[in-house]
Amino acid sequence: MERLTPGHRQPPPSLLAMADSTSKSKARGFERHALTVTVLTVLSRFGGLAREACFGRLIGVSDAASAFGFAFLVPNLFRRLFGEGALSAALVPEQTRLEEKDPRAAARLAALVLARVGLFLAAIAVVGELVIAFIPSSGDDLGLELLAITLPYMPLVCLTAVAGAVLQVRGRFAPAAAAPVLLNLSLVIAVFIAWWRGDGTVDGSTIGIVGWGVVFAGVAQAIWTLWEVRRTSPVEEANALADRRAARRARFGFRRVVFQALPMILGLGVLQLNTFLDGLIASWPTIVGPTILGHPYPLQDTAMATLGYAQRLYEFPLGVFGIAVATAIFPQLTRERDDVSRFAATLRRGLRLAMFIGLPASLGIAVVRRSFVAVVYEGMAFDARDVEIVAFVLLGYAVAIWSYSINHILVRAFYARREPMTPVRIAIGMVLLNLTLNLTLVFTTPLGVAGLAWSTAVCAIIQTMILGRVLASRSGTLADRLVVGSILKTVACTAAMLVAVVIAMNTIPFSMIEDTWLSAFVELSSLALIGGAVFIVTARGLGMPELGWALGRDVAVE
Repeated sequence: MERLTPGHRQPPPSLLAMADSTSKSKARGFERHALTVTVLTVLSRFGGLAREACFGRLIGVSDAASAFGFAFLVPNLFRRLFGEGALSAALVPEQTRLEEKDPRAAARLAALVLARVGLFLAAIAVVGELVIAFIPSSGDDLGLELLAITLPYMPLVCLTAVAGAVLQVRGRFAPAAAAPVLLNLSLVIAVFIAWWRGDGTVDGSTIGIVGWGVVFAGVAQAIWTLWEVRRTSPVEEANALADRRAARRARFGFRRVVFQALPMILGLGVLQLNTFLDGLIASWPTIVGPTILGHPYPLQDTAMATLGYAQRLYEFPLGVFGIAVATAIFPQLTRERDDVSRFAATLRRGLRLAMFIGLPASLGIAVVRRSFVAVVYEGMAFDARDVEIVAFVLLGYAVAIWSYSINHILVRAFYARREPMTPVRIAIGMVLLNLTLNLTLVFTTPLGVAGLAWSTAVCAIIQTMILGRVLASRSGTLADRLVVGSILKTVACTAAMLVAVVIAMNTIPFSMIEDTWLSAFVELSSLALIGGAVFIVTARGLGMPELGWALGRDVAVE
């Protein structure tokens, strides 16, 4: 199901500055900014792949990697809930309104939200540290020890995400989109230090260094984005009356944000609990033990590491393209919510673009999954058997990348309409279905940890169908003639791509290259170039404007 994942942001003009000039640009503003986010996110995601390459080779599929994955669950849970989820979704419309009507009040609102959210989450982190300190020792507390180290990252990354939402409204996408670079760099340095201190291995005695690398990155990210918020705040002349009016509007805006966010937080708390339960199911052998109710647990203590390595790879195209489109389109949908026709037109364009990028990414990664895993991870502590296991899990996630992307857009469309509880109610049903599928596939089938991936994919596709149907009943038909035609053309382009890739896989003798990593690299690069070229040529031949949109150009709709 949908995992809100970080998505990850020159002063005004804002995201829709072009909307102030003509109605045409109002309808077509987000693609250009989606490209900005995409370019910056590509850089951070490639940095993420470099980080994961280091993790795979230096830590491998080990119990230490699983413990670190578990420790990262809680900060990510709060990041998705407070940073990139309910709070940001509630803040963007209010911040947008004040930025247009009273910039002085908008600056005060941003400061108020950041200060109070920071204090609230810092208090939660302190309580969490106390709870961990009083949990009885079970003899193997590596996961909890790492959690105690990484927990301070939770308020820091949430502040970064909320600051990024403010910057997004101000048209500053670069800082938040590039902030993950700091995390990647910090973790790469930390894992090399841990490897060096461990005499060529990273185990339970040195993995804590990596945890501290997370905290250091959180501090750097928060300082950078908060400084940008301060720097882009409007400079106003001193005016006591205006200051009082701005303070009053900011307090009123803060109450609106809180009242809008609270139901989403309560609902999304259930939704994000599902993400935590996925990790808990995979981490059970690491934090509890190899048995459950007196019976052997069906997963090994490396399950969380396997799951995490596969997730990083499917999140690469999702973060680069899917979340970039959703991030750029959200402020525009917020501004257009009172104009039903423009709102629906923008939403349809977003869905067309998401499918145009997401479908070939889904099926392409599914086909080249083994070489993809080998290129990123194989070597040193990550052997050929690990490649096969992670590739098998990746297959389950990859088939629904298009659905994850569309879900991000559909959920934000509901937020823009100020209907936050509708997707939440749908998500609660998906939580129950996902948990049922998780337990069924893990405990009763030979899929093992891959069952968690397939459950996620199935629930995401079902969620897409339900969200789309409900939103269509509120905003008008989403699958109009142009959308259906675009999807059919995208399917045709993807089919042509897959035929070319499969033919190349079966005719080019990549295995003749003796070096296994080089062989995988040549295979992946060749297939990506061949598949991408065929897809683009086919799209051009079919006259698809989505190709221009993906490049940030305002191409006229047929």
